[in-house]
Amino acid sequence: MTSLTQAQRITGPSKRPSWIRRRWSTVLTLAVLLIVLFGYVIGPMIATARRSISQDKAAILGFSFKAWGDFFANPAQTSAIGGSILVSVLSVICAGVLGTGVAILLTRWEFPGRRILQVLAMLPIALPPLMGVWSFKLLFGVGGRIPFAMQEWFGLDQKMFWLQGMAGVLIVHAMTMYPYFYLTVSAALLNADASLEEAAASMGAGKARIWMRVILPMLTPALVAGALITFMSAMSSYTAPLLFQYTDVMTQQIVIAKTNGDMRLASIISTTLAIISIAFLAIIRSYEQRKVYRTQSKGGGRKRSTLTSTPAKVVLLVISIPVTVFLVLPIIMIAVLSVTAKGGWLMSVLPTGWTLEWWARMFTGFDFWRPVTNSLLMSVIAVGGAIILGAGAAYVMSRMKFRGKLALDIAVMLPWALPGTVVAINLITAFSSSSPFAFGNVLVGTFAILPLAYFVRFNPLIFRSTFASLSQLDPNLEDAARSLGATWWYSFRKVVLPLISRGIMAGALLAFVDGVGEFVASVLIYTPDWVPLSIAVNNENYQGNIGVGSVYGMIQVFLVLIVLAATNRMGARNGAPAAL
Repeated sequence: MTSLTQAQRITGPSKRPSWIRRRWSTVLTLAVLLIVLFGYVIGPMIATARRSISQDKAAILGFSFKAWGDFFANPAQTSAIGGSILVSVLSVICAGVLGTGVAILLTRWEFPGRRILQVLAMLPIALPPLMGVWSFKLLFGVGGRIPFAMQEWFGLDQKMFWLQGMAGVLIVHAMTMYPYFYLTVSAALLNADASLEEAAASMGAGKARIWMRVILPMLTPALVAGALITFMSAMSSYTAPLLFQYTDVMTQQIVIAKTNGDMRLASIISTTLAIISIAFLAIIRSYEQRKVYRTQSKGGGRKRSTLTSTPAKVVLLVISIPVTVFLVLPIIMIAVLSVTAKGGWLMSVLPTGWTLEWWARMFTGFDFWRPVTNSLLMSVIAVGGAIILGAGAAYVMSRMKFRGKLALDIAVMLPWALPGTVVAINLITAFSSSSPFAFGNVLVGTFAILPLAYFVRFNPLIFRSTFASLSQLDPNLEDAARSLGATWWYSFRKVVLPLISRGIMAGALLAFVDGVGEFVASVLIYTPDWVPLSIAVNNENYQGNIGVGSVYGMIQVFLVLIVLAATNRMGARNGAPAAL
């Protein structure tokens, strides 16, 4: 009788409750994920779209497309649509050529100074988004130090070297976004199978043909990934067009419309920008599914070729020195400005007055540190929520089978495809009145709206990095722990979590860095009582306090370098290629 009872416990009716007990946490996570996506991503997008067609009460059912007709009939708005697409495409080309070229140079050949260049190639990641663009403007813009030096030292008209409008925007985008291509292409080249090139060469293929028919096709996924991130980043760019006075972009038009109190126009532009971004994401996803480049051989990676030719070394030296200087200049500019006296760098190539007054502000009281602590607090709250949701969503997406997984994956990644201005407008539209997703409160104008925006924007980073770690983890490890009597929670905590913790932390650190320096969404939704660091930099610079803004910028640089060092250390422990 006892044996029969034990058998019934194993094979009897209790089987279904046992499955429910093992899966309750994943089912709960999926339910929470759907609620969060609808409440803070999909719902606000729908609210913005509805607001764009809302009209006077005389309209049929309260909706009208007249505002849309006026929008497309306005030459300024149609020009902004074309300008945004053009700038994004050109940014992909410029950043792609530069990033791919640097990756090939540093990955395929060994030469003196290569390791130093490898470190310097990652410096743009440490550049604060807002202060970095300011440094480019002060270096190369109207009245910039580089054009002024060309006039003072060589007698050339400085106006010939001024960067303004689209040219200035493209230079900033190329120099700050090329790491997207550099990182993906470098990883692809390091993982490429050298035996494929050797086989092609043994069959009589020349170097050009090997590059065109073997190497470049294998780089296609990396190039597509870099192009996607660059296009989305360029579409969402606001600071570069603002400072280089290029208004023919939709992000500028959104801010102008919101500043003028025309939220319907802002909603129309945001919806249009979202449609373009989603369409580009869909095109890229479709291309990725149609084209598959994969090696099935097990050859090793290609070793770097050592340059022995003296002329080749001289050529590389001549190329590397100006490139190195160009990469380091923006951060050097921020550091120099932080110790330059007010009015001490007006009519000279180099500063004539130096001071530590701006750094001394750090010790004048808590008011100086308030923007720093605000950004840190908001980022910690946002990243904490994103770790819970992003890691949980990644586990559910990688371990559970259910219908609509692809649609849910796109929905999770959607905030990353949307410009920050669109995310901000969506949240303003959804939470300018009481909402059940805000527990009946109004969030606009409160502290909560900024951490919520950061959470929505950067959750995809943690989700994707965690998902990548889970994809490399064999589910049999978890099943083995359960077969030995461990509960789901115990096996997850003791087996799965330690193995994916580096992936979670890598995404969390990147999200934290982006949150501390976030400006595009913050400029639309911040409140005077809770000014983030990026807004403080912007305010100080516009008030003429460039020194104080530069000190804030250097604080951002130090924070980013600390995070990059931590990420690099974690990657080295995990056997991954170092970032720096």
